[in-house]
Amino acid sequence: MAMIQQTSPGATATETPAAKTLRGRLRISEKLVEGGIWLAGIISIVVLLGVFFLLLKEGLPTFTHTSPGEFFFGDKWYPISEPPRFGTLPFLVSTLMVTIISTVIAVPIGIGCAAYLSEVAPPKVRETLKPIIELLAGFPSVVMGLIGLLLISPAVQSMFNLNTGLCGLTASIMLAFMSLPVIVSVSEDALSVVPDEFRQASYALGTTKWETIWHVCIPAALSGIAAAVMLGVGRAIGETMTVLMVAGGALAVPISPADPMTPMTAAIASGIGNAVRGGLQYQALFAIGLVLFIMTLIVNLFADRVLEREKRKFARV
Repeated sequence: MAMIQQTSPGATATETPAAKTLRGRLRISEKLVEGGIWLAGIISIVVLLGVFFLLLKEGLPTFTHTSPGEFFFGDKWYPISEPPRFGTLPFLVSTLMVTIISTVIAVPIGIGCAAYLSEVAPPKVRETLKPIIELLAGFPSVVMGLIGLLLISPAVQSMFNLNTGLCGLTASIMLAFMSLPVIVSVSEDALSVVPDEFRQASYALGTTKWETIWHVCIPAALSGIAAAVMLGVGRAIGETMTVLMVAGGALAVPISPADPMTPMTAAIASGIGNAVRGGLQYQALFAIGLVLFIMTLIVNLFADRVLEREKRKFARV
């Protein structure tokens, strides 16, 4: 009985030196991990604020010689004219059009693939396909651009009888391909952690496997799926090389996805090499980068609102 009391958690007075040493080491390890997480968070915040203030410093002077109305709603981009004109409406419309179309293509396919891998595919198939999909997430964008030039662009041109296949639709398809691995991987992870009790309860009520996936698994994993979609949208907004190669490079405001266009990332990449550091064009390109930063921030804030709403809904349940 005395031995039981000595080894009980509350008997700290009779704790052996070895146990005290082990507990001290565990506490030191915990403190180191906590400190590392805290430091990583602080570094992330500092880097984010640094990028934001750099964009502000270099981009805001644009509005001393170009009014915000002309900058956002002007359709003329003539950096070497007299006076220079910096209207970004063609870039803004192109970015929104390409991002929306690529998201519409990628989200249903990505969630469907994730549901198949998590709920339907045999374990061997899942273990084979999941690493391949995750590897595709790191596929070089320039290679995707080459694939778009050689395969997708001629197919789009022939299918829709266009003058050129280098257009917004081709760029949207390629961006959808590039967003798919991220959406599939993260959504599959979210679906795989849904408690199995949810599925068993659904089957006990007489539902089919498809009804269980649609009405139980996907709603239960909606927060993770929303995060996956936002990651995919973020990649579509920020992708540069692929859209630079296959979007067509036109400076006019696009009317339809079949028109050649220049998204904002492509405008920055194609113009920064010819811009004089500190010059008007240089500042205007940084202003475009600032707009992209704010657009990405809005997407993340929207995703955060969706996640919070889903958490409150399931907390009530």
